[in-house]
Amino acid sequence: MTRAGQGAGERPRGERWRAPYATDPALTRGRLIPEAVSPTRSDFQRDRDRIIHSSAFRRLKHKTQVFVHHEGDHYRTRLTHTLEVSQIARALARALGLDEDLAEALALSHDLGHTCFGHTGEDTLDACMATHGGFDHNAQALRIVTRLERRYAGFDGLNLAWETLEGLVKHNGPLLEPDGRPTPRWAERGIPAAILEYDALNGLELARFAGPEAQAAALADDIAYDSHDLDDGLRAGLFDLADLTEVPFLRDVLDEIDRHYPNLEASRRIHELARRVITRFVEDVIAESTRRIAVLNPDSVADIRAAKAPVIAFSDAIARADAEIKTFLFARMYRHPGVLAVRAKANVIVADLFARFTAEPGAMPEEWSAGLEGAEAGRVARRVADYIAGMTDTYAALAHKRLFATTPDLHWSPNSRGLPLTEP
Repeated sequence: MTRAGQGAGERPRGERWRAPYATDPALTRGRLIPEAVSPTRSDFQRDRDRIIHSSAFRRLKHKTQVFVHHEGDHYRTRLTHTLEVSQIARALARALGLDEDLAEALALSHDLGHTCFGHTGEDTLDACMATHGGFDHNAQALRIVTRLERRYAGFDGLNLAWETLEGLVKHNGPLLEPDGRPTPRWAERGIPAAILEYDALNGLELARFAGPEAQAAALADDIAYDSHDLDDGLRAGLFDLADLTEVPFLRDVLDEIDRHYPNLEASRRIHELARRVITRFVEDVIAESTRRIAVLNPDSVADIRAAKAPVIAFSDAIARADAEIKTFLFARMYRHPGVLAVRAKANVIVADLFARFTAEPGAMPEEWSAGLEGAEAGRVARRVADYIAGMTDTYAALAHKRLFATTPDLHWSPNSRGLPLTEP
């Protein structure tokens, strides 16, 4: 079947081959605010471009991944992490016949809601917002792309396609059980209000899985941060290559490297480890997903959404390796005394800013404080959380210095091995 104005064998607007179970932009459920169709780009290509050109995306350059922004130019930031996720998501999508542009858009947008100072900022804001619905970076990403970006003449947010919003919200799986109860992740605290409010406006089918492109982007996120946190942690001296033998999967990879390249210098051995972790994980996802697709035999993306389990997935063996790597990193990197010391100082900055701005909204820039005079506490708190969440590490520290007599010193120099990071 061909589309009007196209001959057999032609592909619309530069698109690649797409499997029957992939998400087809020609069949999109559309945008909340209708827009004219682009003559040169699919809806998902337009979404990708809008995300890249957003203010929130640019701010990822100076937002923490693990190390704060000034600890070294070679450590990952939210932006470099996001680009790595995007590359892996595209590779998975191409191999499995999915829509690459949608997978890329979801990878590029998945961290837009993260705060300054990484998970420290999120944890602190969540505690500050405990009586006002809490704070969740995934819900914040939805707020950004549907409300907080104010660049377009015809709408607030980015007016993304339904499939992009669905994938952004549900890339980690359904939020509701079939009977309407929150899934275990949300059972105690409840689904964030921002998600429920948007779902009421433009239903996201919260009890169903997202499309395959969102599932691929979620796994790309896992693959990227497993590999690059190992790389960063090794280069920072938080643990040694010998320590990685605690993880059977990593021990096997290191043994393989040593067999092929005995006496390899440390910097190259680290890079070989990171690239082989990515390769093994990506190849596993392709093989396991191909197997699951064959069993399900889906005729459309609706079959993927209606499945009882993710269709794009790790095998049991690699899922176990992924969990073991994360356990190692949690103990040896995220809970390293040096990292925790900086986290404690960052917590002070975020908590102080929240307290000052909620007590004195006028201390925020006018575009953020406008309309808050006499507003109820919940509205003020949410506006303050939106403002702080959008801050980069640098901006948050400078804002604190402007408002307080003393500001915690976030500088910390890991015991870098002095490994060559660029060509001589």
